[in-house]
Amino acid sequence: MLTELVSQLRKYDMVHPGDSVVCAVSGGADSMALLMAMYVLKEKLGISLSAAHFNHRLRGEESDRDEAFVRDFCDRLDIPLFVGSGAVSAGPKGLEAAAREARYAFFANLDGKVATAHTADDNAETVLMHLVRGTGLKGLGGIMPVNGKYIRPMLNVTRAQAEAFLEEYHVSYVEDSSNAGDDFLRNRLRHHVMPLLKQEN
Repeated sequence: MLTELVSQLRKYDMVHPGDSVVCAVSGGADSMALLMAMYVLKEKLGISLSAAHFNHRLRGEESDRDEAFVRDFCDRLDIPLFVGSGAVSAGPKGLEAAAREARYAFFANLDGKVATAHTADDNAETVLMHLVRGTGLKGLGGIMPVNGKYIRPMLNVTRAQAEAFLEEYHVSYVEDSSNAGDDFLRNRLRHHVMPLLKQEN
C-alpha cells in the first residue's frame, strides 16, 4: 500500500518537504491506514504530521468511543491531534450531507494540507452515486485527488489493501455501526450494486 500511496503523492505533487499535513481520522479502517502510512513516511516526505477528528455526536456512546480511540492512538505515537464536535441535524440534502458539511467546516479552520482517506472503492461508489442522481463529465471524474488544501493520497488504494496494511502493522480500528445499514445511498450501492459489478469486472 505504501508504494501506491507514494505514487499518488508524487503524481499529483501533493506534498513538499516542510509541509504541514493533517490526516482526517474517523477511527475507521481507511483513515487509520492513512494515518499510519503517513506516520511511516513522514521522515521520507519531510513533512510535519498531525491528525484531526470530528465527533458528529450522531451515535451516542459509539461516537465518543471513536473519539477516545483516536485520542489514544495519537497519544501513543505522539501525533498532535485536533478534535472538533457539534450536534448535526439533517438539512435539505439529508443527514449524511449535513455531517460532511460540519466536518469540512472544522477542517477548513486547520492550518496546512488536510489528507482524507478516500480509497479507490470510495471513488467508484461516488461515480455511481453521481450517475444515479444524474451528472455531467465533472461527476464522472469522481473524487478530485487535489482540491485546494485537501489531498487524497489513497485514491489508488483499495479498501482491501488498506485492511491488509493495518494487519501487517498491527493497527486496530473501530467500526461505524451506521455503515452496516442501508439508510444511505452510498451504503446501498456498496452492499448491493458493487458486488454485482465486481462479478463482471
